[in-house]
Amino acid sequence: MSASGLSTDAATNIESGADRLRRHTTLLVIVITATIVLAVFPHVAQTYYVTLVLPAFAYGIALLGFNLLFGYTGLLSFGHALFVALGAYGAAVLSSKLGVKSFEVILLVSGLTAVAVAIPVGLLAVRYVRIFFGILTLAFGMLFHSFLFKFYNLTGGDTGIRVLRPALFGNEFSELDKTAFLIGPFYYYCLALLVVLGFVMWRIVHSPFGLHLAAIRENPRKAEYLGVRVRLFRLAAFLISAFYCAVGGVILAINVGQADPETAYWTHSGELVFMTVLGGFANFFGPVVGAFVFIFLKSELMSTTQYWRFFLGVTLAL
Repeated sequence: MSASGLSTDAATNIESGADRLRRHTTLLVIVITATIVLAVFPHVAQTYYVTLVLPAFAYGIALLGFNLLFGYTGLLSFGHALFVALGAYGAAVLSSKLGVKSFEVILLVSGLTAVAVAIPVGLLAVRYVRIFFGILTLAFGMLFHSFLFKFYNLTGGDTGIRVLRPALFGNEFSELDKTAFLIGPFYYYCLALLVVLGFVMWRIVHSPFGLHLAAIRENPRKAEYLGVRVRLFRLAAFLISAFYCAVGGVILAINVGQADPETAYWTHSGELVFMTVLGGFANFFGPVVGAFVFIFLKSELMSTTQYWRFFLGVTLAL
């Protein structure tokens, strides 16, 4: 190869590296700005709108996991509300029936419980793709929904289970009422949790593991020919997504103060898909943006018209 060819390749590499650095710097500035805005939000907005941000945090975390499976692995689940419900009921059982107050313990135990349930579900589901995968996950989600209704003594049936206020890093904030707790320390805890888990997911999708998932999404057969254990990687993505969804479910349950069986219903899984598509599953931050847009848009439409579902559909179509 000539010296001119080598210099051209070097210049191209330097240019691409500079573009990548510029892009990452821009993303970092956007993330820091958004974090600052969310941190200041409780001090400038009405209490009602601050309480809307909490479920947006919860869904943002859940959808980061959901999109690892959907956007990066190419598997669309119609039953991931199962894992959101497991997180919610994990928080309810631990706080109300077992007397566990530590929010950190509740998050960890609920997340690991969701992973434990996801192992047999995933082992069966990842053998299939496309609509077959979606229908199988939907079946498991509805099976859990039926379980929540049938085993009344354990799950509370259609009334659900009450979720008690947790302690954050050992501090119960007993001097604060429920609203002050939610829009104060709990709000900032969830914001930090979203940032941390978002960073972890960013590292996952940009790691060799994430590149393997992208290869599987594009052409699983070719990836398998190259030595990639396709089902194993799909199962790993399924387990990670279950953990993230359970963490989101814990936050949702604490915000409402109740674990409800409708959390596991198929329409809730549909909302997860809707939010992901609304924000854009091809972009890392798209599902998080979709969660915020969905929560605030739904709130405004519900207060305006009884046909809010129609207008949400129009929004997605546009």
